[in-house]
Amino acid sequence: MERNKRPKPRVGYFGSGLAAYWPQFPSLKPAVLAAMERHIAKLREMGCEVVSGGLVDCAERANEVGDLFARERLDLIIGEILTYTASHVLVPIAQRNIAPYLTLALQMVPTVDYERMTTEDMTLIGAAMTAPEVACAFERCALPFHCVVGGDFEERTWTRVKEWIEAAAVKRALMDSRLGYLGHYYPGMLDMYTDFTMHQGQLGTHIEILEMCDLQYRMGLVTEAEIERKLAEIYETFIMPPPGYDRITEKVNPEELRYAAHVACAEDRLVADFALDGLAYYYRGWNNEYERLAASMIVGNSLLTARGIPCAGEADLKTCVAMFILEHFGAGGSFCELYLLDFEGGFVVAGHDGPGHVGIGDKKPILRGMKLFHGKAGRGISVEFNVKNGPVTMLGVTQDRHGKLKLIAAQGESIPGPILEIGNTNTRVRFSMPPGEFGQAWAETGSTHHFALGVGHQLGKIEKLAKLLNLELVVVCR
Repeated sequence: MERNKRPKPRVGYFGSGLAAYWPQFPSLKPAVLAAMERHIAKLREMGCEVVSGGLVDCAERANEVGDLFARERLDLIIGEILTYTASHVLVPIAQRNIAPYLTLALQMVPTVDYERMTTEDMTLIGAAMTAPEVACAFERCALPFHCVVGGDFEERTWTRVKEWIEAAAVKRALMDSRLGYLGHYYPGMLDMYTDFTMHQGQLGTHIEILEMCDLQYRMGLVTEAEIERKLAEIYETFIMPPPGYDRITEKVNPEELRYAAHVACAEDRLVADFALDGLAYYYRGWNNEYERLAASMIVGNSLLTARGIPCAGEADLKTCVAMFILEHFGAGGSFCELYLLDFEGGFVVAGHDGPGHVGIGDKKPILRGMKLFHGKAGRGISVEFNVKNGPVTMLGVTQDRHGKLKLIAAQGESIPGPILEIGNTNTRVRFSMPPGEFGQAWAETGSTHHFALGVGHQLGKIEKLAKLLNLELVVVCR
């Protein structure tokens, strides 16, 4: 299944220098302009749409470029110091813009010939000397300061630049996002309760409040042809083996599968009609149509999540945000909690009942019939799979006693081995610390009991996103 396509990050780029240098050192300005063109090309190779502000070497140019960038609705501004630059030409650009500002100060060569290097040579090589001046100026002007100082020739330098670009794009995506909230929280889970204004205020995220009748109404609009197409998609995506060893599992009932496909089609309409980028949902119901409807959303929500529209169970809005972040980092993000600590095997099992990100598994996911959903009303069909083996990242979104959102992250490795045949997602994850120590450290962060599990090591991007959002980040292990 194809993930939703997203726009390229829009990056404003300019180079800076000191106008007084140009008549003194005739070869300097052409070298600066050549380096700028080379770096713009590199940013485009990273998949960016680049808006160039050209060379800024005086206060008047700074005002012009700042206004240009303000009109262009950028995700990130990169101001590259290519030779010494007086900080007064950089501050106005940051002041005129909402977009985050990244200072780039790169040295062009790994070393120099100390017996032959001239002052003119040094003016191009020594760009990093300006970074502390800019940092101090930004601090005194109450502007956030972010920078990459390193070698132009180092791959890790450009990896850090790319991480900043991706973090800025995710910040923009959060500000543009519409997350649906359907039903109500699972009763009694105090850690998950949150308020919508906080999400709007701290992330820029719009929360669209939905009713079960919004979904039920769209059930009546679904055609038989839509249901048949959805069934074909389900058969192509999943396998349906005999019941597992767990007594509450059973073979998938064809009638319940057709109903789940019907619900999935109604969810597609709901997402389209409300232009949703994610969904947090739960509805208890009791011996009525809403109970059956809510219990039959797992298949459709798993398919939506794999398309890039994260769906979090138990109406956990904060974890929906964590899933959204990892999804936009290209890591997926499956709804999870800590299932168990395997002290003998040295790993943690992460999983959950309900929907999962079936797009990041290492094999076809399983559908199991469920005679009941533990702790919940209803019966139906659930998803079972593990996140593919290799590097993984856990990301939690919680809040402190003052109502401030906080990020919690850990990097580990999904490892091979049998998984629980209980109709739930579950993955073996090994961390750099023993299971008991990891469980202790994660719990002490004040995390909610849910988190998102995504593929790859994403901590470098998450650290930068936390800075852009002005949120605390607690790293449990790398």
